Amino acid sequence: MRHTKRAGPTGSDRARLQAIQRGDRAAFGTLYEEYVRDVYHYALRMLRDTAGAEDITQDVFILAWTKRAEIRVVDVSLLPWLLAATRNLSLNRLKRKSYSATLDGSTEMIDPRPGPEDVLLDRQLGASIATAVARLSESDQKLYRLCLVDELSYRDAAHQLETTAGAVRNRLTRLRRTLRISLASQNEGLS
Repeated sequence: MRHTKRAGPTGSDRARLQAIQRGDRAAFGTLYEEYVRDVYHYALRMLRDTAGAEDITQDVFILAWTKRAEIRVVDVSLLPWLLAATRNLSLNRLKRKSYSATLDGSTEMIDPRPGPEDVLLDRQLGASIATAVARLSESDQKLYRLCLVDELSYRDAAHQLETTAGAVRNRLTRLRRTLRISLASQNEGLS
């Protein structure tokens, strides 16, 4: 993979993103040339593997093209979105690699289908979560739905809730803590 020297932002990524969202491949090529080195080096730092970093770099730009309609510019740059995608894909690769190494050491066959105990535990956990969420205030239930079910970004959730992304992040942190405590107390009640 050829990694050219990064020249830095050559213009507003907002305008470039608009062109990319219209399907402009030349604008996407310019984006690639501008940020490929940053994405590659970030993946390389995480994976410590050149082949893996090259794969992740390709995957990030493929993802950027396929999700171009959903991408939002942070400040004036697309780099934060690209690096977040790089981080997520790299972590997924590391998890798969770790899981694969664990399986390689095992000589017994594992049935990938959940057993009856797993199904029961999943149902119980789902019911416990539903109960804990039902105990939340209406505004926290809406926040839960937007961020954890619909997987909206803090910014998009903030827009719908008419607040700031920072407020959403802080409320979500408290909401998660409340749910953990509620689930832990429900679990103690079952013991």
